[in-house]
Amino acid sequence: MNGGFSRLGGLLRKESLQIWRDPSALAIAFVLPTMLLLIFGYGVSLDARNVQIALVVQHPGPVASSFTAGFAHSPFFRPRRFLAIQDAEAAMAAGDVQGIVWLQSDFARLALGPGNAPIGVIVNGVDANDARIIEGYVQQVWANWLVARAAVAGGALPLSVQPRVRFNAAVSSRNYLVPGLIAVIMTLTGALLTALVIAREWERGTMEAVMVTRVTMRELLLAKLLPYFVLGMGGMAGSVAIAVFLFGVPLQGSVWVLTAASALFLLAALGMGLLISSFARNQFVAGQIAIITTFLPAFILSGFVFDLNSMPTPVQIITHVVAARYFVAILQSVFLAGNVWSVILPNAAALALMAVVFLGLARVIARKRLD
Repeated sequence: MNGGFSRLGGLLRKESLQIWRDPSALAIAFVLPTMLLLIFGYGVSLDARNVQIALVVQHPGPVASSFTAGFAHSPFFRPRRFLAIQDAEAAMAAGDVQGIVWLQSDFARLALGPGNAPIGVIVNGVDANDARIIEGYVQQVWANWLVARAAVAGGALPLSVQPRVRFNAAVSSRNYLVPGLIAVIMTLTGALLTALVIAREWERGTMEAVMVTRVTMRELLLAKLLPYFVLGMGGMAGSVAIAVFLFGVPLQGSVWVLTAASALFLLAALGMGLLISSFARNQFVAGQIAIITTFLPAFILSGFVFDLNSMPTPVQIITHVVAARYFVAILQSVFLAGNVWSVILPNAAALALMAVVFLGLARVIARKRLD
Protein backbone atom coordinates (compact mmCIF):
# COMPACT_ATOMS: atom_id res chain seq x y z
CA MET A 1 0.00 0.00 0.00
CA ASN A 2 2.79 2.39 0.96
CA GLY A 3 4.53 1.53 -2.28
CA GLY A 4 1.39 2.38 -4.21
CA PHE A 5 1.10 5.79 -2.56
CA SER A 6 4.79 6.38 -3.12
CA ARG A 7 4.49 5.57 -6.82
CA LEU A 8 1.38 7.73 -7.15
CA GLY A 9 3.17 10.61 -5.42
CA GLY A 10 6.09 10.25 -7.78
CA LEU A 11 3.81 10.22 -10.79
CA LEU A 12 1.97 13.32 -9.57
CA ARG A 13 5.29 15.10 -9.06
CA LYS A 14 6.37 14.03 -12.54
CA GLU A 15 3.12 15.37 -14.08
CA SER A 16 3.44 18.64 -12.18
CA LEU A 17 6.99 19.13 -13.43
CA GLN A 18 5.88 18.23 -16.94
CA ILE A 19 3.14 20.86 -16.81
CA TRP A 20 5.58 23.47 -15.52
CA ARG A 21 8.19 22.71 -18.18
CA ASP A 22 5.72 22.40 -21.08
CA PRO A 23 3.29 25.33 -21.06
CA SER A 24 0.95 23.75 -23.63
CA ALA A 25 -1.24 22.29 -20.88
CA LEU A 26 -1.42 25.71 -19.21
CA ALA A 27 -2.39 27.21 -22.55
CA ILE A 28 -5.19 24.66 -22.97
CA ALA A 29 -6.43 25.23 -19.42
CA PHE A 30 -6.29 29.03 -19.29
CA VAL A 31 -5.49 30.68 -22.63
CA LEU A 32 -7.82 28.60 -24.82
CA PRO A 33 -10.95 29.13 -22.66
CA THR A 34 -10.21 32.85 -22.33
CA MET A 35 -9.75 33.34 -26.08
CA LEU A 36 -12.82 31.32 -27.04
CA LEU A 37 -14.96 33.01 -24.39
CA LEU A 38 -13.94 36.46 -25.59
CA ILE A 39 -14.45 35.58 -29.26
CA PHE A 40 -17.82 33.91 -28.80
CA GLY A 41 -18.96 36.22 -26.01
CA TYR A 42 -18.49 39.33 -28.12
CA GLY A 43 -19.21 37.73 -31.49
CA VAL A 44 -22.34 35.66 -30.78
CA SER A 45 -25.48 37.62 -29.97
CA LEU A 46 -29.18 37.04 -30.50
CA ASP A 47 -29.97 40.72 -29.94
CA ALA A 48 -30.76 42.98 -32.88
CA ARG A 49 -29.03 46.34 -32.49
CA ASN A 50 -28.70 49.26 -34.91
CA VAL A 51 -31.18 47.69 -37.32
CA GLN A 52 -31.29 49.53 -40.63
CA ILE A 53 -34.97 50.29 -41.19
CA ALA A 54 -36.68 52.31 -43.91
CA LEU A 55 -39.29 54.96 -43.01
CA VAL A 56 -41.73 55.89 -45.76
CA VAL A 57 -44.02 58.79 -44.84
CA GLN A 58 -46.40 59.72 -47.66
CA HIS A 59 -47.79 62.88 -45.97
CA PRO A 60 -45.32 64.30 -43.41
CA GLY A 61 -46.78 66.17 -40.48
CA PRO A 62 -46.61 66.61 -36.71
CA VAL A 63 -48.43 63.35 -35.98
CA ALA A 64 -46.25 61.29 -38.30
CA SER A 65 -43.11 63.04 -37.05
CA SER A 66 -43.94 62.27 -33.42
CA PHE A 67 -44.30 58.59 -34.29
CA THR A 68 -41.15 58.28 -36.43
CA ALA A 69 -39.14 60.08 -33.74
CA GLY A 70 -39.49 56.93 -31.67
CA PHE A 71 -37.31 55.08 -34.19
CA ALA A 72 -34.64 57.79 -34.15
CA HIS A 73 -34.41 57.67 -30.36
CA SER A 74 -34.46 53.88 -30.11
CA PRO A 75 -31.13 52.07 -29.58
CA PHE A 76 -32.41 49.23 -31.75
CA PHE A 77 -32.95 51.14 -35.00
CA ARG A 78 -31.01 53.27 -37.46
CA PRO A 79 -33.81 54.72 -39.59
CA ARG A 80 -33.42 55.80 -43.21
CA ARG A 81 -36.08 57.89 -44.90
CA PHE A 82 -37.44 57.16 -48.37
CA LEU A 83 -39.95 59.14 -50.36
CA ALA A 84 -41.58 56.17 -52.13
CA ILE A 85 -42.37 52.64 -51.03
CA GLN A 86 -40.83 51.31 -54.24
CA ASP A 87 -37.45 52.78 -53.32
CA ALA A 88 -37.66 51.28 -49.84
CA GLU A 89 -38.53 47.85 -51.23
CA ALA A 90 -35.60 48.05 -53.62
CA ALA A 91 -33.29 48.92 -50.70
CA MET A 92 -34.57 45.93 -48.71
CA ALA A 93 -34.10 43.62 -51.71
CA ALA A 94 -30.51 44.85 -51.97
CA GLY A 95 -29.93 44.21 -48.26
CA ASP A 96 -29.46 47.89 -47.38
CA VAL A 97 -32.36 47.82 -44.89
CA GLN A 98 -33.93 44.97 -42.93
CA GLY A 99 -37.45 46.33 -42.63
CA ILE A 100 -39.88 49.01 -43.79
CA VAL A 101 -42.35 51.10 -41.79
CA TRP A 102 -44.85 52.66 -44.20
CA LEU A 103 -47.12 55.49 -43.04
CA GLN A 104 -49.80 55.95 -45.66
CA SER A 105 -51.46 59.21 -46.66
CA ASP A 106 -54.34 59.09 -44.17
CA PHE A 107 -52.20 58.08 -41.17
CA ALA A 108 -52.62 61.40 -39.31
CA ARG A 109 -56.40 61.53 -39.84
CA LEU A 110 -57.01 57.99 -38.65
CA ALA A 111 -54.50 58.27 -35.80
CA LEU A 112 -56.52 61.12 -34.30
CA GLY A 113 -59.77 59.21 -34.69
CA PRO A 114 -61.20 56.09 -33.07
CA GLY A 115 -60.01 53.73 -35.81
CA ASN A 116 -56.66 52.11 -36.35
CA ALA A 117 -54.01 54.15 -38.13
CA PRO A 118 -52.85 52.40 -41.33
CA ILE A 119 -49.24 51.40 -40.78
CA GLY A 120 -47.49 49.00 -43.10
CA VAL A 121 -44.64 46.94 -41.65
CA ILE A 122 -42.56 44.85 -44.04
CA VAL A 123 -39.71 42.77 -42.61
CA ASN A 124 -36.95 40.83 -44.34
CA GLY A 125 -37.78 37.23 -43.42
CA VAL A 126 -34.57 35.56 -44.60
CA ASP A 127 -33.47 35.27 -40.97
CA ALA A 128 -36.67 34.29 -39.17
CA ASN A 129 -35.23 35.05 -35.73
CA ASP A 130 -34.19 38.59 -36.69
CA ALA A 131 -37.54 39.12 -38.40
CA ARG A 132 -39.46 38.29 -35.22
CA ILE A 133 -37.17 40.49 -33.13
CA ILE A 134 -37.56 43.46 -35.48
CA GLU A 135 -41.33 43.01 -35.55
CA GLY A 136 -41.40 43.05 -31.75
CA TYR A 137 -39.27 46.21 -31.63
CA VAL A 138 -41.62 48.00 -34.07
CA GLN A 139 -44.62 46.99 -31.98
CA GLN A 140 -42.87 48.37 -28.89
CA VAL A 141 -42.27 51.73 -30.59
CA TRP A 142 -45.96 51.81 -31.59
CA ALA A 143 -47.11 50.97 -28.04
CA ASN A 144 -44.85 53.64 -26.53
CA TRP A 145 -46.22 56.23 -28.97
CA LEU A 146 -49.80 55.34 -28.04
CA VAL A 147 -49.02 55.74 -24.34
CA ALA A 148 -47.35 59.11 -24.96
CA ARG A 149 -50.30 60.39 -27.03
CA ALA A 150 -52.79 59.27 -24.40
CA ALA A 151 -50.83 61.15 -21.74
CA VAL A 152 -50.70 64.32 -23.84
CA ALA A 153 -54.41 64.14 -24.66
CA GLY A 154 -55.31 63.61 -21.01
CA GLY A 155 -56.99 60.34 -21.80
CA ALA A 156 -56.24 56.81 -20.74
CA LEU A 157 -55.63 53.60 -22.57
CA PRO A 158 -58.07 50.74 -21.89
CA LEU A 159 -55.16 48.61 -20.69
CA SER A 160 -52.20 49.34 -18.45
CA VAL A 161 -49.28 47.11 -19.41
CA GLN A 162 -46.66 46.55 -16.73
CA PRO A 163 -44.18 43.98 -18.07
CA ARG A 164 -42.18 41.80 -15.66
CA VAL A 165 -39.20 39.82 -16.93
CA ARG A 166 -37.99 37.01 -14.70
CA PHE A 167 -34.38 35.77 -14.46
CA ASN A 168 -32.98 38.13 -17.15
CA ALA A 169 -34.41 41.57 -16.49
CA ALA A 170 -32.11 43.20 -19.05
CA VAL A 171 -33.42 40.80 -21.73
CA SER A 172 -29.84 40.44 -22.94
CA SER A 173 -28.95 37.38 -24.96
CA ARG A 174 -25.38 37.66 -23.64
CA ASN A 175 -26.59 36.79 -20.13
CA TYR A 176 -28.12 33.64 -21.58
CA LEU A 177 -25.34 32.71 -24.00
CA VAL A 178 -22.20 33.23 -21.88
CA PRO A 179 -23.03 30.53 -19.27
CA GLY A 180 -23.71 28.11 -22.11
CA LEU A 181 -20.44 29.13 -23.73
CA ILE A 182 -18.57 28.20 -20.56
CA ALA A 183 -20.02 24.68 -20.72
CA VAL A 184 -19.19 24.26 -24.41
CA ILE A 185 -15.65 25.61 -24.04
CA MET A 186 -14.87 23.58 -20.91
CA THR A 187 -16.07 20.45 -22.69
CA LEU A 188 -13.37 20.91 -25.30
CA THR A 189 -10.76 22.04 -22.78
CA GLY A 190 -11.34 19.11 -20.43
CA ALA A 191 -11.13 16.56 -23.22
CA LEU A 192 -8.02 18.13 -24.74
CA LEU A 193 -6.19 18.33 -21.41
CA THR A 194 -6.03 14.58 -21.02
CA ALA A 195 -6.26 13.42 -24.65
CA LEU A 196 -3.46 15.57 -26.05
CA VAL A 197 -1.01 15.31 -23.19
CA ILE A 198 -1.17 11.51 -23.14
CA ALA A 199 -0.91 11.34 -26.93
CA ARG A 200 2.13 13.61 -26.73
CA GLU A 201 3.76 11.23 -24.27
CA TRP A 202 3.23 8.36 -26.68
CA GLU A 203 4.81 10.40 -29.46
CA ARG A 204 7.82 11.35 -27.35
CA GLY A 205 8.35 7.84 -26.02
CA THR A 206 8.02 8.75 -22.35
CA MET A 207 4.94 6.57 -21.97
CA GLU A 208 6.97 3.47 -22.83
CA ALA A 209 9.43 4.36 -20.06
CA VAL A 210 6.57 4.51 -17.55
CA MET A 211 5.06 1.26 -18.80
CA VAL A 212 8.15 -0.80 -17.93
CA THR A 213 8.01 0.29 -14.27
CA ARG A 214 5.88 -1.23 -11.48
CA VAL A 215 3.29 1.52 -11.86
CA THR A 216 -0.21 0.11 -12.22
CA MET A 217 -2.70 1.41 -14.79
CA ARG A 218 -4.94 2.72 -12.01
CA GLU A 219 -2.09 4.77 -10.58
CA LEU A 220 -1.20 6.04 -14.04
CA LEU A 221 -4.77 7.16 -14.78
CA LEU A 222 -5.05 8.87 -11.38
CA ALA A 223 -1.76 10.66 -11.99
CA LYS A 224 -3.08 11.88 -15.34
CA LEU A 225 -6.47 12.84 -13.92
CA LEU A 226 -5.68 14.78 -10.72
CA PRO A 227 -3.24 17.47 -11.98
CA TYR A 228 -5.38 18.26 -15.00
CA PHE A 229 -8.48 18.34 -12.84
CA VAL A 230 -6.83 21.10 -10.82
CA LEU A 231 -5.86 22.90 -14.04
CA GLY A 232 -9.37 22.54 -15.42
CA MET A 233 -10.95 23.93 -12.25
CA GLY A 234 -8.57 26.88 -12.51
CA GLY A 235 -9.65 27.47 -16.08
CA MET A 236 -13.28 27.19 -15.00
CA ALA A 237 -12.74 29.79 -12.27
CA GLY A 238 -11.17 32.12 -14.80
CA SER A 239 -14.09 31.67 -17.19
CA VAL A 240 -16.61 32.42 -14.45
CA ALA A 241 -14.64 35.54 -13.48
CA ILE A 242 -14.70 36.75 -17.10
CA ALA A 243 -18.44 36.10 -17.33
CA VAL A 244 -19.21 38.03 -14.13
CA PHE A 245 -16.72 40.90 -14.20
CA LEU A 246 -16.18 41.45 -17.95
CA PHE A 247 -19.53 40.51 -19.50
CA GLY A 248 -21.57 41.51 -16.46
CA VAL A 249 -23.57 38.26 -16.27
CA PRO A 250 -25.34 38.12 -12.88
CA LEU A 251 -24.47 35.20 -10.62
CA GLN A 252 -27.66 34.63 -8.63
CA GLY A 253 -26.84 31.21 -7.19
CA SER A 254 -24.25 29.85 -4.80
CA VAL A 255 -20.58 29.75 -5.75
CA TRP A 256 -20.27 26.44 -3.90
CA VAL A 257 -23.07 24.88 -5.93
CA LEU A 258 -21.40 26.14 -9.10
CA THR A 259 -18.05 24.70 -7.95
CA ALA A 260 -19.51 21.28 -7.15
CA ALA A 261 -21.37 21.08 -10.47
CA SER A 262 -18.23 22.21 -12.32
CA ALA A 263 -16.19 19.49 -10.62
CA LEU A 264 -18.66 16.81 -11.72
CA PHE A 265 -18.70 18.12 -15.26
CA LEU A 266 -14.93 18.39 -15.45
CA LEU A 267 -14.54 14.78 -14.28
CA ALA A 268 -16.84 13.73 -17.13
CA ALA A 269 -14.90 15.86 -19.65
CA LEU A 270 -11.52 14.55 -18.45
CA GLY A 271 -12.94 11.04 -18.58
CA MET A 272 -13.83 11.61 -22.23
CA GLY A 273 -10.27 12.74 -22.85
CA LEU A 274 -8.82 9.65 -21.15
CA LEU A 275 -11.14 7.49 -23.22
CA ILE A 276 -9.97 9.20 -26.41
CA SER A 277 -6.35 8.70 -25.39
CA SER A 278 -7.01 4.95 -25.12
CA PHE A 279 -7.53 4.86 -28.88
CA ALA A 280 -5.45 7.75 -30.25
CA ARG A 281 -1.71 7.89 -29.67
CA ASN A 282 -1.14 10.78 -32.05
CA GLN A 283 -1.80 14.39 -31.03
CA PHE A 284 -3.40 15.35 -34.35
CA VAL A 285 -5.75 12.37 -34.29
CA ALA A 286 -6.57 12.93 -30.62
CA GLY A 287 -7.35 16.59 -31.27
CA GLN A 288 -9.62 15.79 -34.21
CA ILE A 289 -11.49 13.13 -32.25
CA ALA A 290 -11.90 15.53 -29.30
CA ILE A 291 -13.36 18.26 -31.51
CA ILE A 292 -15.75 15.93 -33.32
CA THR A 293 -16.95 13.99 -30.29
CA THR A 294 -17.02 16.76 -27.66
CA PHE A 295 -17.01 20.32 -28.99
CA LEU A 296 -19.39 19.96 -31.93
CA PRO A 297 -22.05 17.94 -30.04
CA ALA A 298 -21.75 20.35 -27.10
CA PHE A 299 -22.22 23.35 -29.40
CA ILE A 300 -25.19 21.95 -31.33
CA LEU A 301 -26.92 19.48 -29.01
CA SER A 302 -26.59 21.04 -25.56
CA GLY A 303 -29.37 23.63 -25.79
CA PHE A 304 -26.74 26.37 -25.72
CA VAL A 305 -28.12 28.01 -28.88
CA PHE A 306 -30.76 25.71 -30.32
CA ASP A 307 -33.88 24.78 -28.35
CA LEU A 308 -33.84 21.05 -27.63
CA ASN A 309 -37.64 20.82 -27.67
CA SER A 310 -37.67 22.03 -31.28
CA MET A 311 -35.46 19.17 -32.45
CA PRO A 312 -36.80 15.90 -33.88
CA THR A 313 -37.41 13.17 -31.32
CA PRO A 314 -34.45 10.96 -32.43
CA VAL A 315 -32.09 13.93 -32.05
CA GLN A 316 -33.54 14.75 -28.63
CA ILE A 317 -32.74 11.20 -27.56
CA ILE A 318 -29.13 11.60 -28.74
CA THR A 319 -28.72 14.79 -26.67
CA HIS A 320 -29.03 12.75 -23.48
CA VAL A 321 -25.49 11.38 -24.00
CA VAL A 322 -24.01 14.89 -24.34
CA ALA A 323 -22.60 15.95 -20.97
CA ALA A 324 -22.74 19.64 -21.87
CA ARG A 325 -26.55 19.42 -22.05
CA TYR A 326 -26.75 18.94 -18.29
CA PHE A 327 -24.06 21.46 -17.45
CA VAL A 328 -25.67 24.16 -19.63
CA ALA A 329 -28.93 23.71 -17.72
CA ILE A 330 -27.12 24.00 -14.37
CA LEU A 331 -25.08 27.05 -15.39
CA GLN A 332 -28.02 28.97 -16.81
CA SER A 333 -30.03 28.20 -13.68
CA VAL A 334 -27.28 29.13 -11.20
CA PHE A 335 -26.31 32.30 -13.06
CA LEU A 336 -29.74 33.69 -13.91
CA ALA A 337 -32.27 32.08 -11.54
CA GLY A 338 -30.31 30.93 -8.51
CA ASN A 339 -30.20 27.57 -6.74
CA VAL A 340 -33.20 25.93 -8.41
CA TRP A 341 -32.77 22.43 -6.99
CA SER A 342 -35.36 20.87 -9.29
CA VAL A 343 -32.99 21.77 -12.13
CA ILE A 344 -29.63 21.33 -10.40
CA LEU A 345 -30.05 17.94 -8.71
CA PRO A 346 -31.20 15.78 -11.66
CA ASN A 347 -28.65 17.34 -14.00
CA ALA A 348 -25.88 16.95 -11.41
CA ALA A 349 -26.85 13.30 -10.99
CA ALA A 350 -26.61 12.82 -14.76
CA LEU A 351 -23.14 14.41 -14.78
CA ALA A 352 -22.00 12.16 -11.93
CA LEU A 353 -23.25 9.10 -13.82
CA MET A 354 -21.47 10.19 -17.01
CA ALA A 355 -18.24 10.81 -15.09
CA VAL A 356 -18.40 7.29 -13.64
CA VAL A 357 -19.15 5.78 -17.07
CA PHE A 358 -16.36 7.61 -18.94
CA LEU A 359 -13.74 7.07 -16.26
CA GLY A 360 -14.81 3.42 -15.90
CA LEU A 361 -14.57 2.81 -19.64
CA ALA A 362 -11.14 4.45 -19.72
CA ARG A 363 -9.99 2.15 -16.90
CA VAL A 364 -11.38 -0.96 -18.60
CA ILE A 365 -9.98 -0.17 -22.05
CA ALA A 366 -6.57 1.09 -20.93
CA ARG A 367 -3.98 -1.66 -20.74
CA LYS A 368 -0.40 -1.59 -19.57
CA ARG A 369 1.09 -2.75 -22.82
CA LEU A 370 2.75 -1.20 -25.83
CA ASP A 371 0.70 -2.77 -28.62
